[in-house]
Amino acid sequence: MVRPSNKGFERTQRRVTGSLWQCGDLGGVAQLKRTTSGREANAGSLAEGTWEMRAVICTRYGPPDVLRLVELDTPTPRNNELRIRVVATAVTSSDCYVRGLNLNFAYRIMVRLVLGWTAPRRNVLGMVLSGEVDAVGPDVRSFEAGDQVFGFNRHLFGTYAEYVCWPEDGLLATRPANLTDEEAASIPYGGLLALHFLRRAAVRAGQRVLIYGASGAVGTSAVQLARHFGAEVTGVCSTANLELVRSLGATTVVDYTREGFSDRGERYDLVLDAVGKRKSAAGLRHCDRALASGGKRLSVDDGRPKLLAEDLALLGELAAKGELRPVIDRCYPLEDLAEAHRYVDEGHKRGNVVIAVARNTS
Repeated sequence: MVRPSNKGFERTQRRVTGSLWQCGDLGGVAQLKRTTSGREANAGSLAEGTWEMRAVICTRYGPPDVLRLVELDTPTPRNNELRIRVVATAVTSSDCYVRGLNLNFAYRIMVRLVLGWTAPRRNVLGMVLSGEVDAVGPDVRSFEAGDQVFGFNRHLFGTYAEYVCWPEDGLLATRPANLTDEEAASIPYGGLLALHFLRRAAVRAGQRVLIYGASGAVGTSAVQLARHFGAEVTGVCSTANLELVRSLGATTVVDYTREGFSDRGERYDLVLDAVGKRKSAAGLRHCDRALASGGKRLSVDDGRPKLLAEDLALLGELAAKGELRPVIDRCYPLEDLAEAHRYVDEGHKRGNVVIAVARNTS
């Protein structure tokens, strides 16, 4: 598939993917695409030649079984683009929303019109990565071949493949040397979202913050970042995850299967819904009575998050110093990506589900 050249279409696509982000933490669509014989999708690169790579494509909207492992030509970096050899990626809830089209009727229609009626036109999903810069296009100044990077792109998917091309001025940063690629790939999605909403609420030292859904990708980051800002943190999660959330720095943990946090008589300066309104509706229906005077209630579904490269670099620095611990539930090889999606669809993952993309050469 060729990238649409109509600028109006591009603007519409970004508006729709931005709206989807609000209702399901959803990013965008893949930049990587299948090429046909004798035609390179991204011509004019400084990189030499192409070869086949493994990738998982989304053949249509539906259950995890619609994901299929294939071989595609490697992409070629254009002006201001990097080609990155993907070592690890992660299965986010946003990936699952795109694949399954698990949205309300109005959003499903918009997604089909913009992204493809029966399947995503750009069918290699995946929005986070950790890997190595393999080649650079013309005019790239910030990175060079051999740099170890990690990053996030909610508009240009493509990380369910061994190589992807992303712009150098996107959400990319140098991977901390003391983190593995799997650990680094588990930071951007939840970390950037959590940081955005904690800053939006102006969380500061001495405040009391409650994180609802404290054991997921966003929640595990939010607990640690709120503690970094000096807040006293209460984490709400299931019985199985109480010790995990406590180990991340929560002063108090509440088992939502046994009690409602709003019945405890405690008051909070911020209640952050880290799982989205569809999942949290029942648990947060009496949330307002747990807010302190002037307290705020925010959800990851509220507004379109402003994500910055400098914030990704900050998350890397905190992780390098041990102040932000990557939480990985399971790690699957690329060929088992459908099984990873099936697990994430169950809605009970702890932290992140990571995909090892690079071939095991041992």
